[in-house]
Amino acid sequence: MLAAAATVLLGTVVTILSRSHADRNVYPSAGVLFVHVLEREHFKGEFPPYPKSGDASNDPITFNTNLKGFPDRPGWLRYIQRTPHGDGVLYGSPTAEHVGKPTVIEITAYNRRTFETARHNLVINIMATEEFPLPYQAEFYIKNMNVEEMLASEVLGDFLGAVKNVWQPERLNAINITSALDRGGRVPLPINNLKEGVYVMVGADVPFSSCLREVENPHNQLRCSQEMEPVISCDKKFRAQFHIDWCKISLVDINKVVPVYVSRPDPGTGILPEFGEYNPPSESLRSPDYFFDFLVTLAVPSAVALVLFFILGYTMCCRREGVEKRNMQTPAIQLVHHSSIQKSTKELRGMSKNREISWPLSTLPVFNPVSGEVVPPIHPDNYETTSMPLMQTQANLQNQITIPQQRPSGKWYP
Repeated sequence: MLAAAATVLLGTVVTILSRSHADRNVYPSAGVLFVHVLEREHFKGEFPPYPKSGDASNDPITFNTNLKGFPDRPGWLRYIQRTPHGDGVLYGSPTAEHVGKPTVIEITAYNRRTFETARHNLVINIMATEEFPLPYQAEFYIKNMNVEEMLASEVLGDFLGAVKNVWQPERLNAINITSALDRGGRVPLPINNLKEGVYVMVGADVPFSSCLREVENPHNQLRCSQEMEPVISCDKKFRAQFHIDWCKISLVDINKVVPVYVSRPDPGTGILPEFGEYNPPSESLRSPDYFFDFLVTLAVPSAVALVLFFILGYTMCCRREGVEKRNMQTPAIQLVHHSSIQKSTKELRGMSKNREISWPLSTLPVFNPVSGEVVPPIHPDNYETTSMPLMQTQANLQNQITIPQQRPSGKWYP
Protein backbone atom coordinates (compact mmCIF):
# COMPACT_ATOMS: atom_id res chain seq x y z
CA MET A 1 0.00 0.00 0.00
CA LEU A 2 1.36 3.37 -1.00
CA ALA A 3 2.22 5.67 1.86
CA ALA A 4 0.56 9.05 1.89
CA ALA A 5 2.39 12.34 2.14
CA ALA A 6 3.36 12.76 5.78
CA THR A 7 3.53 16.00 7.73
CA VAL A 8 6.23 15.70 10.38
CA LEU A 9 5.44 17.73 13.47
CA LEU A 10 7.98 18.12 16.24
CA GLY A 11 5.88 20.16 18.65
CA THR A 12 5.35 23.19 16.45
CA VAL A 13 8.07 22.16 13.97
CA VAL A 14 6.55 21.87 10.49
CA THR A 15 8.07 20.23 7.39
CA ILE A 16 6.53 18.25 4.57
CA LEU A 17 7.86 14.75 3.79
CA SER A 18 6.54 12.38 1.16
CA ARG A 19 7.61 8.78 0.64
CA SER A 20 5.26 7.86 -2.17
CA HIS A 21 6.48 6.10 -5.30
CA ALA A 22 3.56 5.53 -7.63
CA ASP A 23 1.52 7.94 -9.72
CA ARG A 24 -0.11 10.17 -7.17
CA ASN A 25 -0.58 13.74 -5.95
CA VAL A 26 1.33 15.48 -3.19
CA TYR A 27 0.45 18.82 -1.64
CA PRO A 28 3.47 20.74 -0.33
CA SER A 29 3.16 24.30 0.99
CA ALA A 30 4.90 27.32 -0.44
CA GLY A 31 7.89 28.35 1.65
CA VAL A 32 8.21 24.93 3.33
CA LEU A 33 10.87 22.32 2.60
CA PHE A 34 9.50 19.52 0.41
CA VAL A 35 11.19 16.08 0.46
CA HIS A 36 10.13 13.09 -1.65
CA VAL A 37 12.02 9.79 -1.30
CA LEU A 38 12.32 7.40 -4.27
CA GLU A 39 12.77 3.98 -2.65
CA ARG A 40 14.46 1.22 -4.63
CA GLU A 41 12.44 -1.50 -2.90
CA HIS A 42 9.25 -0.31 -4.57
CA PHE A 43 10.72 -0.37 -8.09
CA LYS A 44 12.40 -3.76 -7.66
CA GLY A 45 9.03 -5.45 -8.00
CA GLU A 46 8.58 -4.03 -11.49
CA PHE A 47 11.77 -5.65 -12.82
CA PRO A 48 12.24 -9.40 -13.52
CA PRO A 49 13.91 -11.33 -10.69
CA TYR A 50 17.23 -13.10 -10.88
CA PRO A 51 17.18 -16.29 -13.04
CA LYS A 52 18.37 -18.44 -10.14
CA SER A 53 16.09 -18.94 -7.22
CA GLY A 54 17.41 -18.00 -3.81
CA ASP A 55 19.65 -15.16 -5.02
CA ALA A 56 19.14 -11.91 -3.19
CA SER A 57 17.85 -9.20 -5.47
CA ASN A 58 20.21 -6.25 -5.22
CA ASP A 59 20.05 -4.73 -8.69
CA PRO A 60 21.68 -1.33 -9.14
CA ILE A 61 18.86 1.13 -9.88
CA THR A 62 19.22 4.77 -10.85
CA PHE A 63 16.53 7.40 -11.34
CA ASN A 64 15.99 10.19 -13.83
CA THR A 65 13.56 12.99 -12.97
CA ASN A 66 12.28 15.72 -15.24
CA LEU A 67 9.32 18.02 -15.70
CA LYS A 68 6.87 16.35 -18.05
CA GLY A 69 7.51 17.53 -21.58
CA PHE A 70 10.86 19.11 -20.63
CA PRO A 71 14.39 17.73 -20.25
CA ASP A 72 15.00 19.00 -16.70
CA ARG A 73 13.28 19.65 -13.39
CA PRO A 74 11.81 22.98 -12.22
CA GLY A 75 14.33 25.44 -10.86
CA TRP A 76 13.26 25.04 -7.23
CA LEU A 77 13.40 21.22 -7.26
CA ARG A 78 16.67 19.29 -6.80
CA TYR A 79 17.49 15.59 -6.94
CA ILE A 80 20.28 13.52 -5.42
CA GLN A 81 21.21 9.83 -5.37
CA ARG A 82 24.64 9.02 -4.02
CA THR A 83 25.00 5.42 -5.33
CA PRO A 84 22.91 3.06 -7.54
CA HIS A 85 22.27 0.94 -4.45
CA GLY A 86 20.80 3.85 -2.46
CA ASP A 87 17.48 5.66 -2.58
CA GLY A 88 16.97 8.86 -4.57
CA VAL A 89 15.60 12.03 -3.01
CA LEU A 90 13.69 14.93 -4.55
CA TYR A 91 13.83 18.07 -2.42
CA GLY A 92 13.33 21.80 -2.67
CA SER A 93 11.38 24.79 -1.47
CA PRO A 94 8.55 25.99 -3.74
CA THR A 95 7.79 29.70 -3.75
CA ALA A 96 4.54 31.64 -3.85
CA GLU A 97 4.73 32.08 -7.63
CA HIS A 98 4.26 28.32 -8.08
CA VAL A 99 1.01 28.22 -6.11
CA GLY A 100 -1.94 26.81 -8.08
CA LYS A 101 0.22 25.41 -10.86
CA PRO A 102 0.31 21.58 -10.82
CA THR A 103 3.81 20.31 -11.54
CA VAL A 104 4.03 16.85 -13.11
CA ILE A 105 7.40 15.17 -12.56
CA GLU A 106 8.26 12.09 -14.62
CA ILE A 107 10.28 9.57 -12.60
CA THR A 108 12.09 6.95 -14.67
CA ALA A 109 13.87 4.05 -12.91
CA TYR A 110 16.71 2.27 -14.73
CA ASN A 111 17.77 -1.24 -13.81
CA ARG A 112 21.50 -1.26 -14.56
CA ARG A 113 21.62 -5.07 -14.65
CA THR A 114 18.75 -5.81 -17.06
CA PHE A 115 18.56 -2.34 -18.66
CA GLU A 116 14.81 -2.25 -18.17
CA THR A 117 12.94 0.88 -17.14
CA ALA A 118 9.86 1.79 -15.16
CA ARG A 119 8.13 5.16 -15.22
CA HIS A 120 5.88 6.87 -12.69
CA ASN A 121 4.38 10.36 -12.51
CA LEU A 122 4.41 12.57 -9.45
CA VAL A 123 1.95 15.49 -9.43
CA ILE A 124 3.04 18.30 -7.10
CA ASN A 125 0.21 20.66 -6.14
CA ILE A 126 1.70 23.63 -4.28
CA MET A 127 -0.60 25.10 -1.67
CA ALA A 128 -0.62 28.61 -0.23
CA THR A 129 -0.58 29.24 3.55
CA GLU A 130 -1.20 32.41 5.49
CA GLU A 131 1.55 31.86 8.07
CA PHE A 132 4.33 31.44 5.54
CA PRO A 133 6.80 32.85 4.90
CA LEU A 134 7.80 33.42 8.49
CA PRO A 135 9.39 36.85 9.05
CA TYR A 136 12.62 35.76 10.81
CA GLN A 137 14.90 33.43 8.87
CA ALA A 138 18.27 32.00 9.90
CA GLU A 139 20.63 29.96 7.74
CA PHE A 140 23.10 27.58 9.41
CA TYR A 141 26.15 25.94 7.82
CA ILE A 142 26.64 22.40 9.17
CA LYS A 143 30.12 21.07 8.40
CA ASN A 144 29.73 17.40 9.36
CA MET A 145 26.75 16.52 7.17
CA ASN A 146 26.02 15.65 3.56
CA VAL A 147 22.78 16.78 1.99
CA GLU A 148 21.25 13.29 1.77
CA GLU A 149 22.04 12.70 5.45
CA MET A 150 20.43 15.98 6.45
CA LEU A 151 17.30 15.21 4.41
CA ALA A 152 16.54 12.18 6.56
CA SER A 153 13.48 12.95 8.65
CA GLU A 154 15.11 11.84 11.92
CA VAL A 155 18.24 13.98 11.43
CA LEU A 156 16.28 17.01 10.25
CA GLY A 157 13.91 16.63 13.18
CA ASP A 158 16.81 16.54 15.65
CA PHE A 159 18.28 19.70 14.17
CA LEU A 160 15.01 21.60 14.24
CA GLY A 161 14.53 20.48 17.84
CA ALA A 162 17.92 21.90 18.80
CA VAL A 163 17.13 25.18 17.03
CA LYS A 164 13.80 25.37 18.84
CA ASN A 165 15.52 24.99 22.23
CA VAL A 166 17.83 27.90 21.40
CA TRP A 167 15.32 30.16 19.67
CA GLN A 168 12.10 29.36 21.59
CA PRO A 169 9.64 30.20 18.76
CA GLU A 170 5.96 29.41 18.60
CA ARG A 171 6.18 28.28 14.97
CA LEU A 172 9.31 26.90 13.33
CA ASN A 173 9.83 25.21 9.98
CA ALA A 174 12.61 24.22 7.62
CA ILE A 175 12.59 26.43 4.55
CA ASN A 176 15.38 25.06 2.38
CA ILE A 177 18.42 22.79 2.37
CA THR A 178 21.36 23.36 0.01
CA SER A 179 24.57 21.40 -0.46
CA ALA A 180 27.77 23.37 0.04
CA LEU A 181 28.86 22.20 -3.41
CA ASP A 182 25.99 24.23 -4.89
CA ARG A 183 27.39 27.30 -3.14
CA GLY A 184 30.87 26.97 -4.63
CA GLY A 185 32.29 24.57 -2.03
CA ARG A 186 35.03 22.06 -2.86
CA VAL A 187 34.63 18.30 -2.91
CA PRO A 188 36.26 17.00 0.28
CA LEU A 189 39.09 14.51 0.23
CA PRO A 190 38.04 10.90 0.95
CA ILE A 191 39.93 10.85 4.27
CA ASN A 192 38.93 11.17 7.91
CA ASN A 193 35.26 10.83 6.97
CA LEU A 194 35.10 14.41 5.70
CA LYS A 195 31.70 15.73 4.61
CA GLU A 196 30.64 18.18 1.94
CA GLY A 197 28.70 20.44 4.32
CA VAL A 198 25.13 21.65 4.02
CA TYR A 199 23.26 24.94 4.44
CA VAL A 200 19.95 24.70 6.33
CA MET A 201 17.54 27.66 6.36
CA VAL A 202 14.85 27.78 9.04
CA GLY A 203 12.13 30.33 9.73
CA ALA A 204 10.35 31.41 12.92
CA ASP A 205 7.73 33.89 14.04
CA VAL A 206 9.72 35.52 16.88
CA PRO A 207 12.87 37.67 16.78
CA PHE A 208 16.29 36.03 17.02
CA SER A 209 17.44 34.95 20.44
CA SER A 210 20.37 36.51 22.23
CA CYS A 211 22.44 33.39 21.62
CA LEU A 212 22.05 33.71 17.86
CA ARG A 213 22.89 37.41 18.12
CA GLU A 214 26.21 36.69 19.82
CA VAL A 215 27.89 36.10 16.48
CA GLU A 216 27.28 39.77 15.61
CA ASN A 217 29.26 41.28 18.51
CA PRO A 218 32.66 42.86 17.60
CA HIS A 219 34.71 40.30 19.49
CA ASN A 220 33.30 37.37 17.56
CA GLN A 221 33.49 39.29 14.28
CA LEU A 222 37.19 39.85 14.93
CA ARG A 223 37.72 36.16 15.63
CA CYS A 224 35.91 35.27 12.40
CA SER A 225 38.12 37.68 10.41
CA GLN A 226 41.15 35.87 11.88
CA GLU A 227 39.67 32.47 10.89
CA MET A 228 39.08 31.55 14.52
CA GLU A 229 35.92 30.03 15.95
CA PRO A 230 33.69 32.56 17.72
CA VAL A 231 32.59 32.03 21.30
CA ILE A 232 28.88 31.10 21.23
CA SER A 233 27.18 30.12 24.48
CA CYS A 234 24.59 27.84 22.86
CA ASP A 235 27.03 25.95 20.64
CA LYS A 236 27.08 23.04 23.10
CA LYS A 237 23.41 22.36 22.36
CA PHE A 238 24.38 21.52 18.75
CA ARG A 239 27.89 20.16 19.21
CA ALA A 240 26.80 16.65 20.16
CA GLN A 241 25.47 15.96 16.63
CA PHE A 242 25.92 19.06 14.47
CA HIS A 243 29.14 21.02 13.97
CA ILE A 244 28.00 24.52 13.02
CA ASP A 245 30.27 27.14 11.46
CA TRP A 246 28.99 30.19 13.33
CA CYS A 247 30.99 32.57 11.14
CA LYS A 248 28.75 31.63 8.21
CA ILE A 249 25.40 32.00 9.95
CA SER A 250 22.99 34.40 8.26
CA LEU A 251 20.17 36.18 10.14
CA VAL A 252 17.54 37.90 7.99
CA ASP A 253 14.49 39.88 9.06
CA ILE A 254 12.34 40.03 5.92
CA ASN A 255 10.31 42.88 7.43
CA LYS A 256 13.38 45.12 7.15
CA VAL A 257 14.48 43.98 3.72
CA VAL A 258 13.99 46.73 1.16
CA PRO A 259 12.64 45.25 -2.07
CA VAL A 260 14.67 46.06 -5.13
CA TYR A 261 12.81 46.62 -8.37
CA VAL A 262 14.90 46.24 -11.46
CA SER A 263 13.49 48.21 -14.35
CA ARG A 264 14.01 46.72 -17.76
CA PRO A 265 15.45 49.00 -20.42
CA ASP A 266 13.21 50.04 -23.26
CA PRO A 267 13.74 47.76 -26.24
CA GLY A 268 15.15 49.37 -29.34
CA THR A 269 13.96 49.11 -32.89
CA GLY A 270 13.77 45.63 -34.29
CA ILE A 271 12.94 44.02 -30.93
CA LEU A 272 9.64 42.19 -30.80
CA PRO A 273 7.26 43.08 -27.95
CA GLU A 274 7.32 40.85 -24.92
CA PHE A 275 4.15 39.00 -25.90
CA GLY A 276 4.17 39.79 -29.58
CA GLU A 277 3.89 37.23 -32.32
CA TYR A 278 6.26 36.88 -35.22
CA ASN A 279 4.70 37.94 -38.50
CA PRO A 280 6.70 36.41 -41.38
CA PRO A 281 6.91 38.24 -44.71
CA SER A 282 4.43 37.46 -47.43
CA GLU A 283 5.23 34.76 -49.99
CA SER A 284 4.18 37.08 -52.85
CA LEU A 285 7.29 39.26 -52.57
CA ARG A 286 9.10 40.01 -55.82
CA SER A 287 12.56 38.62 -56.33
CA PRO A 288 15.23 41.31 -55.96
CA ASP A 289 16.77 42.90 -59.10
CA TYR A 290 20.52 42.35 -59.27
CA PHE A 291 21.17 44.18 -62.56
CA PHE A 292 22.46 47.33 -60.88
CA ASP A 293 24.67 45.23 -58.65
CA PHE A 294 26.03 43.52 -61.77
CA LEU A 295 26.87 46.85 -63.36
CA VAL A 296 28.67 48.11 -60.29
CA THR A 297 30.53 44.85 -59.62
CA LEU A 298 31.54 43.68 -63.13
CA ALA A 299 30.68 46.10 -65.92
CA VAL A 300 32.25 49.26 -64.47
CA PRO A 301 35.67 47.67 -63.63
CA SER A 302 35.72 45.94 -67.04
CA ALA A 303 35.04 49.24 -68.87
CA VAL A 304 37.79 51.02 -66.96
CA ALA A 305 40.27 48.21 -67.73
CA LEU A 306 39.36 48.34 -71.47
CA VAL A 307 39.95 52.11 -71.65
CA LEU A 308 43.33 51.76 -69.98
CA PHE A 309 44.23 48.98 -72.45
CA PHE A 310 43.49 51.20 -75.47
CA ILE A 311 45.45 54.11 -74.01
CA LEU A 312 48.47 51.90 -73.42
CA GLY A 313 48.28 50.35 -76.90
CA TYR A 314 48.06 53.77 -78.59
CA THR A 315 51.04 55.05 -76.61
CA MET A 316 53.23 52.06 -77.44
CA CYS A 317 52.27 51.48 -81.11
CA CYS A 318 51.11 54.82 -82.54
CA ARG A 319 53.45 57.24 -80.85
CA ARG A 320 56.81 55.77 -82.00
CA GLU A 321 59.29 58.31 -83.62
CA GLY A 322 60.89 55.95 -86.20
CA VAL A 323 64.47 55.64 -87.50
CA GLU A 324 64.22 58.45 -90.08
CA LYS A 325 63.04 61.00 -87.57
CA ARG A 326 65.77 59.91 -85.19
CA ASN A 327 68.48 60.31 -87.86
CA MET A 328 67.19 63.75 -88.79
CA GLN A 329 67.59 64.94 -85.23
CA THR A 330 71.08 63.38 -84.81
CA PRO A 331 74.31 65.32 -85.88
CA ALA A 332 76.03 64.02 -89.03
CA ILE A 333 79.41 63.42 -87.39
CA GLN A 334 77.70 61.22 -84.74
CA LEU A 335 76.00 59.19 -87.45
CA VAL A 336 79.37 58.68 -89.23
CA HIS A 337 81.01 57.47 -86.02
CA HIS A 338 78.13 55.16 -85.35
CA SER A 339 78.19 53.77 -88.90
CA SER A 340 81.93 53.13 -88.80
CA ILE A 341 81.64 51.30 -85.50
CA GLN A 342 78.88 49.13 -86.87
CA LYS A 343 80.90 48.28 -90.02
CA SER A 344 84.00 47.38 -87.98
CA THR A 345 81.96 45.24 -85.68
CA LYS A 346 80.40 43.34 -88.58
CA GLU A 347 83.80 42.84 -90.24
CA LEU A 348 85.37 41.45 -87.06
CA ARG A 349 82.46 39.13 -86.52
CA GLY A 350 82.79 37.85 -90.10
CA MET A 351 86.51 37.24 -89.73
CA SER A 352 86.02 35.42 -86.47
CA LYS A 353 83.59 33.05 -88.13
CA ASN A 354 86.14 32.15 -90.88
CA ARG A 355 89.12 31.76 -88.51
CA GLU A 356 90.46 28.24 -87.94
CA ILE A 357 90.61 27.23 -84.35
CA SER A 358 94.27 26.56 -83.37
CA TRP A 359 95.61 24.71 -80.39
CA PRO A 360 96.78 26.74 -77.43
CA LEU A 361 100.47 27.46 -77.31
CA SER A 362 100.81 25.55 -74.07
CA THR A 363 100.04 22.33 -75.93
CA LEU A 364 102.56 22.90 -78.84
CA PRO A 365 106.28 21.84 -78.75
CA VAL A 366 108.86 24.50 -77.93
CA PHE A 367 110.90 25.77 -80.90
CA ASN A 368 113.98 27.92 -81.33
CA PRO A 369 112.89 31.41 -82.44
CA VAL A 370 116.16 31.87 -84.44
CA SER A 371 116.85 28.53 -86.06
CA GLY A 372 113.33 27.15 -85.96
CA GLU A 373 114.60 23.92 -84.44
CA VAL A 374 112.03 22.03 -82.37
CA VAL A 375 113.23 21.71 -78.83
CA PRO A 376 112.02 18.70 -76.82
CA PRO A 377 110.34 19.36 -73.52
CA ILE A 378 112.43 19.73 -70.38
CA HIS A 379 111.33 16.37 -69.02
CA PRO A 380 110.62 13.24 -71.00
CA ASP A 381 107.27 11.56 -70.95
CA ASN A 382 108.46 8.86 -68.50
CA TYR A 383 109.88 11.36 -66.02
CA GLU A 384 108.72 10.80 -62.46
CA THR A 385 107.20 14.07 -61.40
CA THR A 386 106.47 12.98 -57.84
CA SER A 387 110.19 13.32 -56.93
CA MET A 388 110.63 16.68 -58.57
CA PRO A 389 111.71 19.33 -56.01
CA LEU A 390 109.77 22.51 -55.58
CA MET A 391 112.86 24.69 -56.21
CA GLN A 392 114.80 23.87 -59.39
CA THR A 393 118.59 23.87 -59.07
CA GLN A 394 121.44 23.38 -61.52
CA ALA A 395 121.77 19.76 -60.52
CA ASN A 396 118.15 19.14 -61.32
CA LEU A 397 118.42 20.48 -64.89
CA GLN A 398 120.35 17.58 -66.42
CA ASN A 399 117.86 17.16 -69.20
CA GLN A 400 117.48 20.86 -69.93
CA ILE A 401 118.72 21.90 -73.41
CA THR A 402 120.26 25.31 -73.78
CA ILE A 403 118.84 27.35 -76.63
CA PRO A 404 121.66 28.96 -78.67
CA GLN A 405 121.65 32.76 -78.80
CA GLN A 406 122.05 34.67 -82.05
CA ARG A 407 125.25 36.79 -82.28
CA PRO A 408 125.71 39.74 -84.58
CA SER A 409 128.47 39.48 -87.17
CA GLY A 410 131.53 41.68 -86.82
CA LYS A 411 135.18 41.79 -86.04
CA TRP A 412 134.66 41.71 -82.33
CA TYR A 413 133.00 38.34 -82.38
CA PRO A 414 134.65 35.09 -83.41
